Amino acid sequence: MPPSWRPSPVSGLRHPALSKPSQRLIPINGADPRVLFGRHSVFLSLIEARLGVNLTARGDEVIAVGPPEQVEAAARLFTDLLSHVEKTGELSERYLNYALTIVADGGEGPSGQLETAGAPGARQRITAKTLGQKEYLEAIENFDITLCVGPAGTGKTYLAVAMAVAELKAKLVSRIILARPAVEAGESLGFLPGDIRAKVDPYLRPVYDALYDMMPMEKMHHLMENGTIEIVPLAFMRGRTLNSAFVILDEAQNTTVGQMKMFLTRLGERSKAVVTGDLTQIDLVNPESSGLTLVCEILKGIKGIGMVYLTERDVVRHKLVGAIIRAFERYEGENAASRPTNNRPRDQRTARNRNE
Repeated sequence: MPPSWRPSPVSGLRHPALSKPSQRLIPINGADPRVLFGRHSVFLSLIEARLGVNLTARGDEVIAVGPPEQVEAAARLFTDLLSHVEKTGELSERYLNYALTIVADGGEGPSGQLETAGAPGARQRITAKTLGQKEYLEAIENFDITLCVGPAGTGKTYLAVAMAVAELKAKLVSRIILARPAVEAGESLGFLPGDIRAKVDPYLRPVYDALYDMMPMEKMHHLMENGTIEIVPLAFMRGRTLNSAFVILDEAQNTTVGQMKMFLTRLGERSKAVVTGDLTQIDLVNPESSGLTLVCEILKGIKGIGMVYLTERDVVRHKLVGAIIRAFERYEGENAASRPTNNRPRDQRTARNRNE
């Protein structure tokens, strides 16, 4: 039996050695092979390695040979890839790896489910790249308060800013307010030069970066000067009532319980709030005091509040980021008995409190 029929274990698929080989002709409907197969057919090689099939491109067909379940998975994968290429005109290695993960788990691929989710208000339409991101965008649209918990690189801040800009341009809100707690990640703020705003500006840089992608720099600076867009440390929010505003609290894992209560009770009429954070990157002296951990528990069941939990599957940075996150999770799991654990929900990818 060819070596390529023995891939790394794939969830939901039996080991190739346990099944008799089968063959299937998969039509590619005139798709550009350079797009569908990748440069030097690198995408075909990735599919072979992940699914444990032999693939041969011949004209307008791909011949898949291997165990029946893997061949069927390959057919579902190419159906999804063809749909994605038809809609977007391109195929990235990131999308291919994501689709492979979904198909290997017995799914039909994400293309058909991703097409409806997006934020149209930016310079270019921002769309969900994973099913978790789709859940996140839909929650922001449907709920007045959305809590999003997930690892680095899943687009938590970026997508929230995109939705904020979209609602501002649609005149659904009159201003955008973005806040972060000024908590050091192992460094000290005190020695930095300047006033408090100069000290915390570096911590707000990811928010600036997202805004730069949404609108021209000149317009962004104009909106900041006239107060339409505010980027502030969380401490500056105390005592305010925020009407007709889209409010984003980023890095919320570094808030205390009191700060979370203060932020969530600032919301006024015709306003929307998004709270994002990563419970694996708490920089507080006592990680168990994180306000985000608590509100994820006590706000369950409240109408109008959506909760979304993203995982390493939703990482849209370099492909190694997801592997790094999984490696750290394995390490932390193996060493959990020797130190306190947080309450990060790990038994589900997404959860919502629906208005039902």
